[in-house]
Amino acid sequence: MKFEKVRWGIIGCGDVTEVKSGPAFQKIENSELVAVMRRTGELAKDYAERHGVAKWYDDGDALIKDPDVDAIYIATPPGSHKEYTIKAAQAGKPVYVEKPMARNFAECQEMVNACKEAGVPLYVAYYRRAMPRFMKIKKLLEQKAIGDVRFISTIQYQKASADVKDHNKLPWRVEPELAGGGLFFDLASHTLDLFDFLLGPIKEVKGFASNQGGYYRAEDIVTGTYLFQSGIHGVGSWCFSAFENVDVNEIVGSQGKITFSTFGNEPVVLTTANGTEQWSFEPPQHVHQPLIETIMADLTGKEAHYLSTGMSGARTNWVMDEMVKNYY
Repeated sequence: MKFEKVRWGIIGCGDVTEVKSGPAFQKIENSELVAVMRRTGELAKDYAERHGVAKWYDDGDALIKDPDVDAIYIATPPGSHKEYTIKAAQAGKPVYVEKPMARNFAECQEMVNACKEAGVPLYVAYYRRAMPRFMKIKKLLEQKAIGDVRFISTIQYQKASADVKDHNKLPWRVEPELAGGGLFFDLASHTLDLFDFLLGPIKEVKGFASNQGGYYRAEDIVTGTYLFQSGIHGVGSWCFSAFENVDVNEIVGSQGKITFSTFGNEPVVLTTANGTEQWSFEPPQHVHQPLIETIMADLTGKEAHYLSTGMSGARTNWVMDEMVKNYY
């Protein structure tokens, strides 16, 4: 399936599409955003007018069926990712779906199978793997800058935000029916996908999930260990009811280590016996744009690197499922 130009439609033109992703579809060569959808029609209309989009809908099925829409970006909460992906696939349209890919691995498998049967590509919005800072880490690993990788460790914790303390109106990100789990699914998924990108697939996982803060039903702390297919070990702790915000990953090798954050803008630091080096990167204005450029290359028949596909996205969901299965 190759295109000369791709006309995109967005299902769920909410906050994430305002700056992070939506404008990028208009700025990339041979790409155009032609339609948007939101359940509240007035909000869809407002988005379309502000972003110069020709059409708006309050019904996802109508957007999918629009003959002027070639490909679908699904930016709803994960609870509806499977439904819209399958419908888009059945309409013969490529899919770019937000992360996490779905609420669980089983839903991911259904999405992958539907797109495979329809002969359409499926991409997942793990956009960090195409950002310059993480491509630098990938290059350092390929250059054996730290020798042979031994293990990777992650510590990510943060304060409980005010919105999760409002029991009358909890955000969807901590509602398992919509998100698959708690903030672990929303945030740790980025880190775990990066590990898949940097070090290859994980083959074995053991984890523990609990709720310590008591602000909502979903888990708010997860600790896990994992073994990569390559033999590399990994350990991680994620807590969302701590006293401060911390985000640190370390890849440790036989001759050095690489230290970096998933969400911050701190420098990437390489430490070896020769001392330290560090590299700073300004985040793109539209953080999805490097990945969407890669997707556009794939859709228009050009060479595409660092793709985030349905297969890789499903692997991340599998790892998360394994880590929290004692809780649900």
